[in-house]
Amino acid sequence: MSDCELLEKCIFFNDKMANMPATAQVIKIKYCTGDSLGCARYVVCKALGREKVPADLFPNQLEKANEVIAKG
Repeated sequence: MSDCELLEKCIFFNDKMANMPATAQVIKIKYCTGDSLGCARYVVCKALGREKVPADLFPNQLEKANEVIAKG
């Protein structure tokens, strides 16, 4: 699989995960170089735009992502 198209500018990883490099690497492997369609942040960004992605949304929180999308 190819890298997520949003990885380079992903606020979550470039800001929030800076102090947790090992955890960030595991998550990046799973979602950013693997299944970006399974990433909650990616899903919200594609549905509503980057500005609607909650800063505290983790990639594994698809249920929360669906709630965000439902609220618009």
